[in-house]
Amino acid sequence: MIEVQDIHMSFGDNKVLKGISGTFKPGLTNLIIGGSGSGKTTLLKCMIGLHKPDSGRVSYDGRDFLNMNFEERIEIRKEIGMLFQGSALFDSMTVEENIMFPLNMFTDQSNSEKRERANFCLERVDLVGKNKLYPAELSGGMKKRVGIARAIAMNPKYLFCDEPNSGLDPRTSIVIDELIKEITEEYNTTTIVVTHDMNSVMGIGDYIIFLYEGKKFWEGSNKDISKTDIKELNDFVFASRFMKAAKDKF
Repeated sequence: MIEVQDIHMSFGDNKVLKGISGTFKPGLTNLIIGGSGSGKTTLLKCMIGLHKPDSGRVSYDGRDFLNMNFEERIEIRKEIGMLFQGSALFDSMTVEENIMFPLNMFTDQSNSEKRERANFCLERVDLVGKNKLYPAELSGGMKKRVGIARAIAMNPKYLFCDEPNSGLDPRTSIVIDELIKEITEEYNTTTIVVTHDMNSVMGIGDYIIFLYEGKKFWEGSNKDISKTDIKELNDFVFASRFMKAAKDKF
């Protein structure tokens, strides 16, 4: 479980986060949604230590992340898997080498053990036999799946996904969503997904936080979101669906 309590974050005079709180539970796909500039990516970066908020608390199963020293934070980071928006694969490394990268950094496993783990992760994302390919040889959807395989290589307790469907067609987006949800439930992972894709929201949103102008305007599940009378959330839902439909059409 990850808890954020009263997170404030500013860049100069620009107040990006204004007292965000929320509880992200294991075994659920926890979504942070909102329009551009709402603060969702900044919140994610505060949660994983890429930004230090002005005030507030981030705790991992009761461990106060923000007040840890460097060595203590490394131990938490070993438990975190990260799927970046652009997959962020190393172009000069093969698929297998990309997946083994965190294992090389954080474990003392033998090469055979690391290859075995890489093969397991490739099988889990349905990419058996793609070990020796390079990122340039992969489709967008395959790159995302390799990114997921790398993110789960360390068998993380916490999985962060930043816009996992960015740049993907609707069918591939559904595949990635379903894969994230399956892994979350299978390993009881605390998964946080930053997205503006309403298909993802309605498909896998067990717990959702909606941010608007740096504040938490709503929280609930995908079953609740259509029942809200909050104008800002309804405007976001309508605009997101309209833009998605227009994109798919053209």
